[in-house]
Amino acid sequence: MSTSLQLRSLVKSSGQLELSLVEVPIPEPGADEVLVEMQAAPINPSDLGLLIGPADVARASVVGAGATAVVTLPIAEPAMRALAARADASMPVGNEGAGKVVAAGTSPEAQALLGKLVALNGGATYAQHRIAKAADVMPLPEGASAVDGASCFVNPLTALGMIESMRREGHTALVHTAAASNLGQMLVKLCIADGVGLVNVVRNAEQAKMLKDIGARYVVDSTSPAFVDELTNAIAETGATIAFDAVGGGRLASQILWSMEAALNRKATAYSRYGSSVHKQVYIYGGLDTRPTELAHSFGLAWGINGWLLPLFLAKVGPETADRLRARVAAELKTTFASHYTAQISLAEALEPQVIAAYHRRATGEKYVIVPTKTA
Repeated sequence: MSTSLQLRSLVKSSGQLELSLVEVPIPEPGADEVLVEMQAAPINPSDLGLLIGPADVARASVVGAGATAVVTLPIAEPAMRALAARADASMPVGNEGAGKVVAAGTSPEAQALLGKLVALNGGATYAQHRIAKAADVMPLPEGASAVDGASCFVNPLTALGMIESMRREGHTALVHTAAASNLGQMLVKLCIADGVGLVNVVRNAEQAKMLKDIGARYVVDSTSPAFVDELTNAIAETGATIAFDAVGGGRLASQILWSMEAALNRKATAYSRYGSSVHKQVYIYGGLDTRPTELAHSFGLAWGINGWLLPLFLAKVGPETADRLRARVAAELKTTFASHYTAQISLAEALEPQVIAAYHRRATGEKYVIVPTKTA
């Protein structure tokens, strides 16, 4: 039986994380399935949670080289307690990617995809091959490469999902943090096209300039001494009452809620000791800051903080809405939803300690894509 390489992450009960390439059988597709030769798979922040988790990247050690390398990273004892459920279970990694359909099942839907470039999600994409249901893959538009389509799902659907959530919950404008990311740039373009007010929170002047250069109107630097005042002014002008926070830890969510309340109170005609009756919502969808989320309860009582996760959102809105959002991604793949990568790396290069350190930084503007067909 032919085999294929797959990147695996293993948390050992001894307190170590192990990364390696494992040979796995190449399966035959079922009647409604396709076999995809993976040609590109991005490394998203959401992938790093499974791939690296809380392991200490700075203390990585490696035995072997190339496809036979095994990388070991220590995990602190407190973090091990949280990982008990996945101890000693080797897990495939990679949320999404794209490649060529090289075999297909007997159904007409599967056969129609044979030889085509498609995007897919659902895990195990850091591999040379991946089986998928024909109904679950998205054919790439004419002229698009696998690298163009590698990030079809997570970032584009998250950006669209934020706007969809905003509308369904009765809000008219939104705040987004870590806004200079690939996702943030997509959201800027979407909001301009759809006429949605957007307040972008960034971490330095360079990021602010970059977003303004692509058309963002409201950009606020969280390192500014006048950050909260500037945030409040931007929220007052847009009327934003919902936020999507990629940072998670620290005081940022609280500052956003306070600014929303302050902006609403500018229009208040009477005082209420309970604060504004307008609901203010912050969704935390990332954890760039791993500290606890701090709340200073100075924003009334009409507020909420919840988690937001793309798969749960798609399950909630149903297949008709999900298909509509996916169709927009396909139509605007090389414009609104174009992704830019710092480097293309092979599966073997993804195991090199210096490369791990680079993609683990999660620096704004830096994104890596694994190309499983790349040999060096």
